[in-house]
Amino acid sequence: MGAMSVLYPVAETAEAALQAPKGFCAREREAAGLAGEAVTFVTEAVGPAFASQDAALDAYAGRLDDERPGRRVSVAPEQRWCALRPVAAPAKKKVQPAEPAMKDGRRWPARDPARPAPLWRLSVSYWRIGKLASPTPTEAARKLRRQEGAESLDPAALRALARQPMQAVRPQQPLDIGLFETRPPEAPHILMPDE
Repeated sequence: MGAMSVLYPVAETAEAALQAPKGFCAREREAAGLAGEAVTFVTEAVGPAFASQDAALDAYAGRLDDERPGRRVSVAPEQRWCALRPVAAPAKKKVQPAEPAMKDGRRWPARDPARPAPLWRLSVSYWRIGKLASPTPTEAARKLRRQEGAESLDPAALRALARQPMQAVRPQQPLDIGLFETRPPEAPHILMPDE
């Protein structure tokens, strides 16, 4: 028996994916056929932010794995398209980054009690019907960062930049000889494996 694939909902929004999806599909081709148009795989936060992980697990009971004693729930492998993620609370003042320091066997200092505790939000992965609203930048992040107006990139464009694969500055040149290959002295035109 093979591994089960996650069946992601097909919907216009994350809320629709939770409430009334058009169906569930594992692959883009199936989702596009069900939707009747192009689909894009996205992961979005949905719903309110909760002050504790327990409160979020109680609100979304049955949608997430719950390991708490007396409330153990295990979601079926094909229905694991929801996840609980910590998010930063809105800062009231600018927070300075912590400096690493080895004290009492700990690398980082204890959390400052003045800093807000993280909030918890539900994140939903689904097949969004239609194209994404903001186009994905195609240039490498290091080039866009140095351009005029780099500060004005919207959050969606920054997330798209962070998720795109890294691009080489220039194409890699072919190697004439590999790490475990040698040229025998009697036939220098031949490459032989050497282990």
